[in-house]
Amino acid sequence: MSEGLIYDWNLVDFRPPAHQVMLDDETLRDGLQSPSVRRPTIEQKIELLHLMDGLKMDTVDIGLPGAGPHVMRDVERLAREIVDQRLSIRPNCAARTVDSDVLAVAEVSQRAGLAIECCAFIGSSPIRTYTESWSLEYLERHTEDAVKLAVSEGLPVMYVTEDSTRADPETLSRLYKTAIRAGAARICLADTVGHAAPAGAAAVVGFALRLIKQMGVEIGLDWHGHRDRGFDLANSIAALEAGATRIHGAALGIGERVGNTPMDLLLVNLVLMGYRQQDLLRVKDYVAMTSEICGVPVPPNYPVFGRDAFRTATGVHASAVIKAIKKGTPEIADTVYSGVPAHLVGREQEIEVGPMSGRSNVVFWLEHHGLPATESNIERVFQAAKASTTVLTPEEILDVLEAGKPA
Repeated sequence: MSEGLIYDWNLVDFRPPAHQVMLDDETLRDGLQSPSVRRPTIEQKIELLHLMDGLKMDTVDIGLPGAGPHVMRDVERLAREIVDQRLSIRPNCAARTVDSDVLAVAEVSQRAGLAIECCAFIGSSPIRTYTESWSLEYLERHTEDAVKLAVSEGLPVMYVTEDSTRADPETLSRLYKTAIRAGAARICLADTVGHAAPAGAAAVVGFALRLIKQMGVEIGLDWHGHRDRGFDLANSIAALEAGATRIHGAALGIGERVGNTPMDLLLVNLVLMGYRQQDLLRVKDYVAMTSEICGVPVPPNYPVFGRDAFRTATGVHASAVIKAIKKGTPEIADTVYSGVPAHLVGREQEIEVGPMSGRSNVVFWLEHHGLPATESNIERVFQAAKASTTVLTPEEILDVLEAGKPA
């Protein structure tokens, strides 16, 4: 119905990627590093794992088992759930480039009877190596030893350079070549402190792809972004368009400091941009569950899933939505003042009444709630709204109508 009514500049020169876009969900590991989250129980983690599987996440980081027995227990329980319930999602585990961490992943993999991708990471930027007093030879030695050990244990390996977006080309080149020659199946560029802007994200991905091509190997390339500068989503899309094949994120963007790329918003945008084709109705459940089990409130103005995402009390905006509804064109009503159609995520446009509302807001609200839209009712509510400093609650509107009834 809306065809021809929206000129979409996003499609000018748009070229969909030639590769399948994969998603790696970091909520249960990297996301839980946020200093403000509540650690969920294993039962809650399992419930969220099932939601991830239903949303067709390709892979999920189920923890860093080398961190201690309590983490090991949860990681193994999650791995067993994937096996027992025959989930499609594939697990991976974080590991420092030390033998004990790699062997902990191998132990879980063997006990659960499931291949687990070992995500072996090490710092790579000059500022990190200076702080830690690491030489490049030290990094290469730990990289080679960890990757070879993981491969010898039958684990697929993703090699991660922390702080890739502040590392120099020579260091990255030597580390990636070392990891690939040792048997790594994927390499991951990590914007660990959210330093990159979109141009930088694309540049470092392009650099890594050229190196892979020069080596003549088939290697997957991941992008792991943080949101310290607010470039998280833009960087993820830039990395994808530059050739990254798997993008990492966490529900609600939870994670260290101000967090990671929000997986929920990334998923919505990938569908809207045509990179993935899938149903989005359960994403709101994924967001709501993460908010509940991690104790992270969803801000009212959070895109798509915040309370105010499809809610308006402004007269001009509401009037356009109402006119579209009265024309019998729900699709247009869903997009005339919305960049994301609410129905895609199981929501609807909401018309409220407040100090910036017009009378049409009042009429719609009354009719929508099955109340008589008489002139006297409209005027009472309209005047109450103009005298208020906030949007009127349903209870306040009902109180205004009740007060106007004859004694």
